[in-house]
Amino acid sequence: MRKIILGLLCLLCIQTASAQRDSLAFDEGNNYVYYRIADKPGVTADTLYQRAWDFAAGFNRAITPAKGKAENTLNTSGKFMVYSGSSLVRKEAGQITYAINIQTKDLRYRYRISNFVFTPYQRDRFGNMVPIPGIEVPLEKMADKYNKKDVGSYLDQVGQFCIVTATKLRQAMDKQPLAVKMEAVKKISTQNW
Repeated sequence: MRKIILGLLCLLCIQTASAQRDSLAFDEGNNYVYYRIADKPGVTADTLYQRAWDFAAGFNRAITPAKGKAENTLNTSGKFMVYSGSSLVRKEAGQITYAINIQTKDLRYRYRISNFVFTPYQRDRFGNMVPIPGIEVPLEKMADKYNKKDVGSYLDQVGQFCIVTATKLRQAMDKQPLAVKMEAVKKISTQNW
């Protein structure tokens, strides 16, 4: 009975990990991309654009969002760490930079997370993990330079990052502005005392 439960638990973990990797797709340029379209009935393009701008400004405070070429479009970028090794002996393997593009229209918006570039890390003379200067590998070409296990782990981490980012973006786009309550100002009569 223990073996059956352990086997089912392992199968569930493997299925969850592969689902994260499957969330990434290839676009027409043969690059990894996380792309979604969402409907927001009753919300104008300007409101969606402002919410997207607020999300992008708060998501990565180090980089301000940039207005895109098309109307109601914004771009932002950032980076996150990826790790190698098992859960007990994990170390920073590198960082992955990415770009987020958000476009809004009346009643809907779309976003894509793309341009993933891996920068490997190495230990410096002080024992800190630092980026190796001059080495940047697009995520699509990682299978040529790294072993299959590491590439699979990095793709899982990128997929998980995209899912979490999409959830945060969805929450930011769904937020309702707080109604400002105008409290009546109490006037004091200084004439009658």
